[in-house]
Amino acid sequence: AWCALKGIKVTLQDQSYEQMAPAYARAKALYQKRLKKPRLVEAAMDRLILDPQGDGVAQADVIIEAVFENLEVKQALFKKIESKAKPKAILATNTSSIPLAEIASVMKDKSRLIGIHFFNPVSMMELVEVVYGENTSKERLEDACAFVGQISRLPLPVRSSPGFLVNRVLMPYLLESVQLLEEGIQAEAIDQAAKKFGMMMGPIELADTVGLDVCLAVAKNLTQYYGGKVPAKLEEMVAKKHLGKKTEVGFYQYKDGKAVKRVPSYQGKTQDIAQRLIMRMINEAYACLREQVVAEENLVDAGMIFGTGFAPFRGGPMHYANQFGREQLSQLFIELANQYGERFNLVS
Repeated sequence: AWCALKGIKVTLQDQSYEQMAPAYARAKALYQKRLKKPRLVEAAMDRLILDPQGDGVAQADVIIEAVFENLEVKQALFKKIESKAKPKAILATNTSSIPLAEIASVMKDKSRLIGIHFFNPVSMMELVEVVYGENTSKERLEDACAFVGQISRLPLPVRSSPGFLVNRVLMPYLLESVQLLEEGIQAEAIDQAAKKFGMMMGPIELADTVGLDVCLAVAKNLTQYYGGKVPAKLEEMVAKKHLGKKTEVGFYQYKDGKAVKRVPSYQGKTQDIAQRLIMRMINEAYACLREQVVAEENLVDAGMIFGTGFAPFRGGPMHYANQFGREQLSQLFIELANQYGERFNLVS
């Protein structure tokens, strides 16, 4: 929908017209909001073509897969697409956490696959992770970054690894917020502490907005690779089908699309809550830099500000961490690890 808004002819494929109808309706609502004039809305809708048979694949310059997070499904789809696509076409996956090498393993030319990872809602989130794997060609990476720029989004090149940059750094922050819930601290107090620090949305409401089932799937995937533990409370919520905003009940209850919140009765210091949340994020960011998921600290900061709404005036997690000085920061992590466990052991 966003690409059609930006003047590009797009074919949208799913298994049936009925399954594409909600996306088509959301696109129309977006165009009406952004373009206003009926003739411009109609022109944008004309550029968005429903294509259940996938006839557009053979003519496309860019093909973006956005099926659910299942490795076998994605592999089968790319095997099929590769045989139909033009030789120079960009073949991209929108996966949020599966390494490119695993998806590309079934392809004849593994250098063709690239990750183009959008964040929701696409119309509001400026950042797009452009993910390259060990086999991705330099030409494909450059083409993909140029395409992202063409649709007025900020391309962030990241090395393929589970969770890439943004989801990997964000997930410990979200999981720590659920850990705080398990300790009996109210959702409202946790979110209030994060917002007071400067976050655009608190982690509990963010998890509800993303969908607790999505959070659980990504958390399981990342803990499988990097270790750690998924809080039992998150698993319990998903088992009960309390998935957040989309089911109108998650960690909050929702009325008319808005979270119903109480005044928090937490008696402790909100900065202690914020410190636990932010330090988990900072520690994972250090791990990403050590593994060269991104090239430098500034890219971590840009990714987290534009990809998650990290407090902009703090300059990003690395800029914030550097204000402490390494010695003071190390001491802070030692104190947190002694009190809350090894998840706060500082990555060196």
